Amino acid sequence: MREMTASEASRNFSSVLDEAEHGETIAVTRNGRQVAFIVPAPRSNGKALREVLRRWQGNTAFDESFATNVTSARGGASDELDSDPWHD
Repeated sequence: MREMTASEASRNFSSVLDEAEHGETIAVTRNGRQVAFIVPAPRSNGKALREVLRRWQGNTAFDESFATNVTSARGGASDELDSDPWHD
């Protein structure tokens, strides 16, 4: 974990965000005391969800409405959900 002062983080905020995007956690200090952490954002995983739904597809242990719900959920999962709309 990297540690930097609030002033450093402010001056280099773009690179701090780049580091967090690549998995780094940054502890931000003020007057020698930790006041915040900048951590990587959790990522959704539409691909993993689609795989789980694919494995359950055709399972006859559930009623017809469940199958309809699964089909609907599969239709709503896309790789676009995994993308970062703020990433240049």
